[in-house]
Amino acid sequence: MKTSSAHRWLDIVLTALAPMIWGSTYIVSTELLPPDRPFTAALLRTLPAGLLLVVLCRNALPCGQWRRLWLLSALNIGAFQALLFVAAYRLPGGLAAVMGAVQPLIVMLLAWGWERQTPGPMAVIGAVTGVLGMAVLLISPATVWDPLGIAAALGGAGCMATGTYLNRRWRSDLPLLAMTGWQLLLGGVMLLPVACLIDPPLPALPLTAIAGYVYLSLLGALLAYVLWFRGINRLSPVAVSSLGLLSPITAVVLGWWLLDQQLRGSALLGMLIVLASIALVQWSNRPPPARPAPASSSSRSVIS
Repeated sequence: MKTSSAHRWLDIVLTALAPMIWGSTYIVSTELLPPDRPFTAALLRTLPAGLLLVVLCRNALPCGQWRRLWLLSALNIGAFQALLFVAAYRLPGGLAAVMGAVQPLIVMLLAWGWERQTPGPMAVIGAVTGVLGMAVLLISPATVWDPLGIAAALGGAGCMATGTYLNRRWRSDLPLLAMTGWQLLLGGVMLLPVACLIDPPLPALPLTAIAGYVYLSLLGALLAYVLWFRGINRLSPVAVSSLGLLSPITAVVLGWWLLDQQLRGSALLGMLIVLASIALVQWSNRPPPARPAPASSSSRSVIS
């Protein structure tokens, strides 16, 4: 029992590293990358990482899984990454995370509507508390409410929540690295025409911008998505989606640490509320304790 619990907490910690890495997207995008090229940033983040993993793994995709994989790639990579970068460019700091905090609630609604799984009251309380805590953490009177940025953030949350749920429901026969590579590759292919048609061409890039794109691809896509999909295979979708709230917390901490952004007392309170909500969701989604096997009739007779 203790070993199983330790393994679950290890899975939680490794999965939590993914949104913490994604939390650095905001600061990398605004401080290192050329402006007004969100789809190019999403493309260069996903396509090279996907190509690398597919070439290294050399696992062909079974014919019967193409349709599902295209949909998962669109939800988890193509649409989500595009909307993420639109929100990152148009919203200040981590405001997009207030909208993204609804992901656990969306996953609960999907599980209820698709499988008639009624969410536990503690999980619902934890998810709602996460949204409220995120609002306390990030919203201030000076917050700029850009409608397009907010719509992109909400759309990205819906895509990621649906992709997280379906990724667990539609288990693939592919190994983890191959499945991650195919989703990144196909998602990058979807982003390619969008980036070419909408974004202006890239200028001559300084070394800082090149380093930013390499970081987003190798760590922000390859490593983070491997950890994220690994967590989906081992934890409940609600538990995984709640860990996504660590992304804005990371963004806020990095902004305070690297950009000298102020961290108000209410922000600290909101951060504590969000962390408590994550812990509550993880606790409410823990597996039930294993029941001891009933003693056989022979063993009962010996004991008596």
